[in-house]
Amino acid sequence: MTGQDHRQVLKGLRVQDAMRRLVTHLPTTARLSEACRTMIKYKVNAVLVTEAQQVPVGVVSKTDLMTAYYSGLPLGTEVAQIMVGPPRYCHPQDSLDTALDRMREFGIHRLYVTTGEGEAVCGVLAFPDIVGILYRFCHRCDKSLLARRKKEEAAVWPDQLMVREVMTPQVHVLSADTSLWEVMGSLAAYKFGAMPLVAADGRPVGVVSKTDLITAYLHALSPDVPARTIMNSPILTCQQDELLLEVIHRLIFWDLHRIFVYKDRPEALVGVLSLSDAARFRSGSCRACLVSRISP
Repeated sequence: MTGQDHRQVLKGLRVQDAMRRLVTHLPTTARLSEACRTMIKYKVNAVLVTEAQQVPVGVVSKTDLMTAYYSGLPLGTEVAQIMVGPPRYCHPQDSLDTALDRMREFGIHRLYVTTGEGEAVCGVLAFPDIVGILYRFCHRCDKSLLARRKKEEAAVWPDQLMVREVMTPQVHVLSADTSLWEVMGSLAAYKFGAMPLVAADGRPVGVVSKTDLITAYLHALSPDVPARTIMNSPILTCQQDELLLEVIHRLIFWDLHRIFVYKDRPEALVGVLSLSDAARFRSGSCRACLVSRISP
């Protein structure tokens, strides 16, 4: 990217540059158990629901499955009973700016990509895909942290963004002894994808995500059991003054959607950084690209 205009590099990105071409879909007659298995197997947050000739009619997300679990719906229920529709679309040639605005307009986390009305779906675009392409641009940029570390001895670069500038500056915790009922209720109320759990002394000991919950649903685990039964431990954290680029690197290569943020000591959680936060920020990972945000 040497010699490119940093004021324009992000504005030229299109949906086709970032979208994934593998689209997971199920027929309307598929069972909730199959939807759970599909999301777990392919590590996706939603599946497209289709009728005959694979005509899209709706979407089922992890949130929808969690709600079904909370409501006590049998795993044999058809996905058509809980799907949300219609799917929202974009086109391969749309700018990422347009796609992000559309996602914000409808309050959704993904768009399906089609070349025209009545055409088959050829891809899907979600926040992690957008962050992934921005990361690749940042990694190759001649102003990137990696490139500059080879040339400069300084340990601090004031143009680099910090985690605290992009993170969601709030975090809610629950006791590890809280039931799965309450975890699901809290995730729904706060619209989070995961909830950190703490011990009696307030020390973070693990995290429960929607993936953990749909796995519990699939295995017919009672929602009465304590959250510690299914939590992942230890909780993964970063410091609020770490460089954004380095933390995004960890999220991408650890295949994570979020990381909890602390100040001064790991026990003092102050926020959460998700790939959704990074995508909504609409920039790269340093101030060299702030003037080239996809949209003001």
